[in-house]
Amino acid sequence: EWGDRIGWIYGSVTEDVVTGYRMHNRGWRSIYCITKRDAFRGTAPINLTDRLHQVLRWATGSVEIFFSKNNAMFATRRLKFLQRVAYLNVGIYPFTSIFLVVYCFLPALCLFSGKFIVQSLDVHFLSYLLSITITLTLISLLEVKWSGIGLEEWWRNEQFWLIGGTSAHLAAVVQGLLKVIAGIEISFTLTSKSGGEDEDDIFADLYIVKWTGLFIMPLTIIVVNLVAIVIGASRTIYSVIPQWGKLMGGTFFSLWVLTHMYPFAKGLMGRRGKVPTIVYVWSGLVSITVSLLWITISPPDDVTGGGEFSV
Repeated sequence: EWGDRIGWIYGSVTEDVVTGYRMHNRGWRSIYCITKRDAFRGTAPINLTDRLHQVLRWATGSVEIFFSKNNAMFATRRLKFLQRVAYLNVGIYPFTSIFLVVYCFLPALCLFSGKFIVQSLDVHFLSYLLSITITLTLISLLEVKWSGIGLEEWWRNEQFWLIGGTSAHLAAVVQGLLKVIAGIEISFTLTSKSGGEDEDDIFADLYIVKWTGLFIMPLTIIVVNLVAIVIGASRTIYSVIPQWGKLMGGTFFSLWVLTHMYPFAKGLMGRRGKVPTIVYVWSGLVSITVSLLWITISPPDDVTGGGEFSV
């Protein structure tokens, strides 16, 4: 029974989580052992491609746990309440990527349609927005104080959470659903944790850019929001009755999304700051597709049936 019921549990991408869950589910107690010197050390991927593949591996393991008997919803009463919440979070967090992607496209949709997220900026909406902002700020301050990191490190973590959430987490959910529904086995790319050719530069791996399908969704989000800002600004400038409030609101939230995506865009440029050709190709395809789709859905009001513009 070694590897199944006794010892380190095998057969899972995130075997450490499954092992801990099995122990806690049987009533075992655990404590943190913090030593003055590091008990263990390891290597980690530092370039964008390998880092996203590592996140994909973790998220895939979490989705695998969610659809297995190791789901905390099926735990025994020996598992404590906070432990149950923690293990539920491990299995559920990749699914938040679906809502995260929707939120990233909402500002662009507002700019495309010329309508804000809400019908009017009344007192109730502003009060709700203010309360949410204050709550998130307090949570962020608690995270910074609890973890002992600086604000810059916390902000970088927030940025990469959005990047990983819209790429690796979403891919893990798709792979997990395919395995459950169609029986397609989950597969992932093993991360390369070393291999820089420049031995004089210890950060040589940092500048390696290798195209992967995980780049598609974040790149689409960036391009769509940029196109939306241009379209929204053009509509407002040439409108008979400009609605600057809706433009400023939509632009603010689009820029907020783009600010989170900045490290991703910077990582695509590599060491020399040059954008790969595939990025230009994909950006052009997305821009043309979005523009044609929007013209088809909402054609200009001044277009006549004969193909001429009336003045």
